[in-house]
Amino acid sequence: MSQALKEIAAPSLMPTAAQRAWLMRGLGQPGGKLPLFDRNGQRVNPKTVKACIDHGWAEPWFANPIKPDWLVCKLTPAGRGLFARA
Repeated sequence: MSQALKEIAAPSLMPTAAQRAWLMRGLGQPGGKLPLFDRNGQRVNPKTVKACIDHGWAEPWFANPIKPDWLVCKLTPAGRGLFARA
């Protein structure tokens, strides 16, 4: 799908419960940093992270030198916008 089509379709897309829970945790963090682990101490599912990046709700922030295969991400304006809707 082209970027223009993704942008047109994006408002109708809603995150799954798991995606929404992960994204919400970035709202109160400096810079919108998203956690690597869930509230039970388990690593956030990489599929959740990738799906949120693909939808434009999160973006990679910086490389993790200790665990290069883990993505450190932050919320995007579109990700914040999910929670601003009434």
